[in-house]
Amino acid sequence: MKPPRDFEELKPPTFGLLLRKLRDARGVSRERLAFNAGVSASYISHLEKGDRGHPTREVVDALVRYLDRIEQLSAVERRHLLDLAGLGVSEFPTVQQLRAEITDDMRRALDLHEPNLAAYVDTRWNVLACNASYSRAFPGLEQDVNILRWFLGNERARDVMLEWEDEVRLTVHWLRGLIAGSGDTAWSVDFLAELGRFGLFREMWDEGIAAYGRPRPIMHLNDIPTGRCRAIAVQLFSVFSAAYPTQIQIFLGIPSWCSESGEILDPGHLRSLSQED
Repeated sequence: MKPPRDFEELKPPTFGLLLRKLRDARGVSRERLAFNAGVSASYISHLEKGDRGHPTREVVDALVRYLDRIEQLSAVERRHLLDLAGLGVSEFPTVQQLRAEITDDMRRALDLHEPNLAAYVDTRWNVLACNASYSRAFPGLEQDVNILRWFLGNERARDVMLEWEDEVRLTVHWLRGLIAGSGDTAWSVDFLAELGRFGLFREMWDEGIAAYGRPRPIMHLNDIPTGRCRAIAVQLFSVFSAAYPTQIQIFLGIPSWCSESGEILDPGHLRSLSQED
């Protein structure tokens, strides 16, 4: 009996190993790939053996362009190659591109969460799709698309968010952290120019604070029809799209009534409030 392959050393993924796999799958020699990418065959050999550091963006783009001509790389292969080259995703997909990833089944899943608030949002907090409860809780956000645009430019945001200024500040600090880690400044320059017309945004941006998460899981909303406070327990989960992994999240908000002091009421209090009505 042959010894199991468990005794062989397992190798972590590398740029060179993936490049060799993609090249072999297309029947392309090192010399041919090198000529069409504008580099030497020995450089390709060194890359595949892991003898060189990370290639530049220009080199990777040239390699991908030629491999694409033979047979187009899948979105996953392209992302994996960039990640292994230490380049990551160079650009954020547009809202339209991400919305195209929301299938009918995914939309139906939002409705299954009723009466909880549910929405698909991207990492820049653009709303891609939402259920009716989410739309009612944040009136106008679906049309404004982006949470900061809604916070700062839509008067209804002030009526709904009981801790409006705190929520704006938290989101501004989160935006600074997102930009720092994105590697893509094109969208952020345009977005900051749009938000910069709001004096409050400029003040909070100048604080220079970055955030990478929500320090408290509860946000407090004004339930417009009743005038009561609702405490929303916020949860976020990544939705792994084949084309844009880690770019889409599902927001899930679990609502409860809260007391005048802002505390969440237990089910007994909820029943007593209902009986008073």
